[in-house]
Amino acid sequence: MENKAIARTLRLLSQLMELHDENPFKVKSVANAAFKVDKLPFAIAGKSAAEIEKIDGIGKSTAAKIIELLEAQTMQELENLLAQTPAGIVEMLGIKGIGPKKISVIWHELGIENMGELYYACNENRLIEAKGFGLKTQEEIRKIIEFRMAANGKFLYAQVESYADQLFENIALWLKDIDHGSLLGLAGDFRRKCEIIEKLELIIGSEHIETIFDNIASFEALSFNPDQDKFITQTESGLHIELTVVEKQDFYLEYFKLTGNEKHVAEVLKLAGEANYTSETEIYQKAGLAFVEPELREGLDEVELAKVNQLPQLINYEDLKGSLHNHSTWSDGVHTLEEMAVFCKEQLNLQYLGICDHSKSAFYANGLNEQRVMEQHLQIDQLNQKLAPFKIFKGIESDILYDGSLDYSDDILKTFDFVVASVHSQLKMDEQKATQRLITAIENPYTTILGHPTGRLLLSRKGYDVDFKKVIDACAANNVVIEINANPLRLDLDWRWHRYALEKGVLLSVNPDAHRKEGFNDMHFGIYVARKGGLTATKCLNAFTLKEISDFFHKKHP
Repeated sequence: MENKAIARTLRLLSQLMELHDENPFKVKSVANAAFKVDKLPFAIAGKSAAEIEKIDGIGKSTAAKIIELLEAQTMQELENLLAQTPAGIVEMLGIKGIGPKKISVIWHELGIENMGELYYACNENRLIEAKGFGLKTQEEIRKIIEFRMAANGKFLYAQVESYADQLFENIALWLKDIDHGSLLGLAGDFRRKCEIIEKLELIIGSEHIETIFDNIASFEALSFNPDQDKFITQTESGLHIELTVVEKQDFYLEYFKLTGNEKHVAEVLKLAGEANYTSETEIYQKAGLAFVEPELREGLDEVELAKVNQLPQLINYEDLKGSLHNHSTWSDGVHTLEEMAVFCKEQLNLQYLGICDHSKSAFYANGLNEQRVMEQHLQIDQLNQKLAPFKIFKGIESDILYDGSLDYSDDILKTFDFVVASVHSQLKMDEQKATQRLITAIENPYTTILGHPTGRLLLSRKGYDVDFKKVIDACAANNVVIEINANPLRLDLDWRWHRYALEKGVLLSVNPDAHRKEGFNDMHFGIYVARKGGLTATKCLNAFTLKEISDFFHKKHP
């Protein structure tokens, strides 16, 4: 074992000892030994215990640990501490700039146990409220985690959207000078609005392909490398980019091929055949199909629906009339209730806001106890008079407890216009228990919306296993809406289950889970995945008008 590996192991041991509040003198001794071993001009492996003891800064106790490590490839003390520490917490110890003391606060006070939850907390501005943290530290942690995500070669759609749009514009401007009559398209997973992006695919159709190849070096924004009929490159952040160049007459056929998944493309071209098409619409017409929007080209049942002209009229952002499930400074939000409401009214031209601050079990998020609930309701009454006809609905994000009950009594729950029931803790259940927990919450007569049903955090936490059909069937039986949490890290309920929910008559709601005014913009990402799932405006709760949703809430909670 090399010195650096020994030093890393000792450093981890010292961090875990500090994390678990062991004797500070012992912690310092092990940490110091890690530093010394890393700087030694000779290999420590092969040395005797007596020789290691004599090395400056090590001593008898630490020498024994090193000998044990060299002989057994581990240390029992280290294994014992690792057994007491969630794997995600151990991973956090590798983040530069936050030591064991801060990680202890993250773990024990904020209840965060992995990198994904930490990233989500940074986006919710929750870290700055914790002891020893500030805005600068929070931003540094967020950037480090984003860099780690990128290192895996996968990106959230929201992380690449602005870059992709800018790249498209830059290539379009470059083409004006190089080949003015060429065609350009963004294809692949990005065009289908997939939640995870592994590469950006662009396509150029040109009558002068040689001109494109001869002048590609003049495109200054990126340095492309030729690869047969395409150019490839990678950004500094690790995002792969492919630029395909085809004859202009082949553009729409190849654009179509690069957009849809393999099954969709094969099914359509089996009907249409390959030819020089003048648009994608023409391809579908030749196949005898209604036009299939890019988001739906996933090889499910969209071709069969297109044959009989039964494709859904997909929802658009402009269909939204209000925003439900949002937070304010009453719990862990950044902006006041009035600021959130005014933003919705004046900047977004919405008709209503559903405020859903955290409930009392969410102590880490300054959740509302019963007295504060009443105080908030008084403020809402005052603001509704001031902002009329715009309306703030009295909502709450009530924690679903271990047994599926909500964390308020019925006397309190009945004071809300609507209740979003969500799981925030004790995520490690088997499928049967997790499913029953959700069903119990769904059967509560005061539950209006099931919030982020699986608790997943994309690229970070898969969420707990549930029997989706049973959960959705329970929502159908109890007239409970299912949330499409629009936060780009969640996008939960997964779009692959939207259709089943819609077939069962369950309404969906595109909720931003906004903790600040800027968070309302996430509704765009929610709409993208809602479209992938086949959602129409008529089946989206917050596409209801103010009167329609008022009637819905009153019928649910008379």
